[in-house]
Amino acid sequence: MAEIRIRNTNERISGEANVKAFLDKQEVLYEHWNAAKLPAELQGKFSLTDEEKSQILATFDEEIRDLASRRGYQTWDIVALSDATPNLDELLKKFEQVHTHTEDEVRAITAGKGIFIIKGTDDVGYFDVELEAGDVISVPEHKPHFFTLMENRQIVAVRLFIETEGWIAHPFEDPTFQKA
Repeated sequence: MAEIRIRNTNERISGEANVKAFLDKQEVLYEHWNAAKLPAELQGKFSLTDEEKSQILATFDEEIRDLASRRGYQTWDIVALSDATPNLDELLKKFEQVHTHTEDEVRAITAGKGIFIIKGTDDVGYFDVELEAGDVISVPEHKPHFFTLMENRQIVAVRLFIETEGWIAHPFEDPTFQKA
């Protein structure tokens, strides 16, 4: 289940209802899917074949299509990152820069853990959303954020897009942002 840490105060928010209520106020969509429906052999696997990626998409097809129909997403894929990923550290450096997009950035975590760092309202500032299998988040277009791995450095997630070519990151310079 997702947990939030507000960086200014170090306050933690947990529990599905509390997380959802906080993120709703920040205009960030949060849902939870049943990650246990993923076949056991894929629940802890972070280096995937194309066939295994297709199997994950088929497993969550109903949830993906429901979310896509509600939010206008046109295409989706799987991203899998772990220490087995070539050039992982270079990829993470690219990810770990505050940026925006001209469409939502969506992640449905099917295995592992990840974290979104998001710029909230002025009274909140930046906050971390720690995600695990079953958590679904959509950061709205133009909202400053970035996504990275947690200490286990393993994640598999469904990404959904409005534009069929995917999104492009636009750097967001913010002198108030402090890395944790």
